[in-house]
Amino acid sequence: APGDLARVRNRFSRRIFPITSTTHSLSRADYARAFLHQLWNGTTARDCIVATSRAAVDVVRTQFEELRQGYGLESGPPSPVVEHIPLGLPVSALMQDESSARDRIRDALGASPGHCLILVLGRISHHSKMDILPLLRALRRVVAQGLDPGKIMLVIAGWTEDRDDTPETLRVLARSLGLTATIIPRPSETGKRELLQGVDIFCSLADNLQETFGLTLLEAGAAGLPVLASDFDGYRDLVDHGRTGFLVPTLAAPAMPGLEALAPLLPDNQYHLVQAQATVVSVSHLASWLAALVADPGLRRALGRQARKRVQDDFAWPQIITRHLDLWDRLNRCPVPEPDALRDVPHPSQVHYARVFAGFSTKPLSGDDIVQWSDHGRAVYRGQDHPAMYAGLEPWLNLDQVRPLLTLAHRPVIVSTLLDRLAGIGLASEAAAFLLHWALKHDLLELCDGVDLRS
Repeated sequence: APGDLARVRNRFSRRIFPITSTTHSLSRADYARAFLHQLWNGTTARDCIVATSRAAVDVVRTQFEELRQGYGLESGPPSPVVEHIPLGLPVSALMQDESSARDRIRDALGASPGHCLILVLGRISHHSKMDILPLLRALRRVVAQGLDPGKIMLVIAGWTEDRDDTPETLRVLARSLGLTATIIPRPSETGKRELLQGVDIFCSLADNLQETFGLTLLEAGAAGLPVLASDFDGYRDLVDHGRTGFLVPTLAAPAMPGLEALAPLLPDNQYHLVQAQATVVSVSHLASWLAALVADPGLRRALGRQARKRVQDDFAWPQIITRHLDLWDRLNRCPVPEPDALRDVPHPSQVHYARVFAGFSTKPLSGDDIVQWSDHGRAVYRGQDHPAMYAGLEPWLNLDQVRPLLTLAHRPVIVSTLLDRLAGIGLASEAAAFLLHWALKHDLLELCDGVDLRS
């Protein structure tokens, strides 16, 4: 987690370097705790959450505000700054031109030259992606207005769950409208690219809060397709309405305090489904723009050309990487406390094991206790025996330090004095304390009960 990484940086680094993390899905009920984890006094002006959409920026900022109000932290610790940088596509994806394969792909789908193919690409799931029924309702309106259903082919491709009857239900519903619906479960990456080259319209009607960006919209734009998408989440950043496609208006789900209370106890797909089913995608607007696009190949081509140009200009990875580099440069210039001022600031959720579990053992080792080498320790010092160390302790223990320790403890010595002498030969306090306790555990040292060195 970024808060834990910031704590490690503050503790061990000689400089406060930027820590950035990028959003993905933001809507799971347990994510508020992850945001709370970043509200602490070790967060600096160089710590940043990169939101992939403007909608995600609003979510992150509002979530921090909610946490501050709920926990009484209005004037409390800082939170990371929030910046907007979208995702992108590799240059190779923008250079591909598979138009020569278009006829072959359409033939494979069973489409004639006069067909208008509408592609829906994404998880075929009303729980976690989108409800496709509003698209079928809109197509029913278009057909009722006189459009020949025989000219339309609906292609639905994406991940499906085993034994899920949703794909077959969609096929049956489309058939009842006189439409041909082709379902392609779990297409390969090559298959996805070919579909994008073979269809005429890309449609994505996200209504689910787990959606934050919408990479498939960029892929469709790169393929020169007009995009018909819901005006929802990051989609509105990717479609220039009327220029590269159309955004279908949406109505937000109402406040549901009961669902919000239950959400942490429910499977995440259940509360996402309820929210999505109360999020309205305008069927009337969708039908109007579908009718316009299906009827006008010239409009489709014009929008597709602009979509491809916009993706090339604004969403190729080189441009996105440059924005990240610029962000890191800006963050590096932000004033922050000196490293020493943050080094001993613990994270509030960090477990202080020595204090929290103090009652587990009989007692702690005291600085006034006295230790000296044991018979086994003396044998190790003389090369007559060897210490044993388990794998996994290498970051915390160096066996080369055992001999200097035994040298310092060849006669009784007060623990505080021994620790000072270990510091004098270059051991950090934590490393010295661990070495001392490990040596006592493995009978290299022993406590000297009844010995008084103060006289």
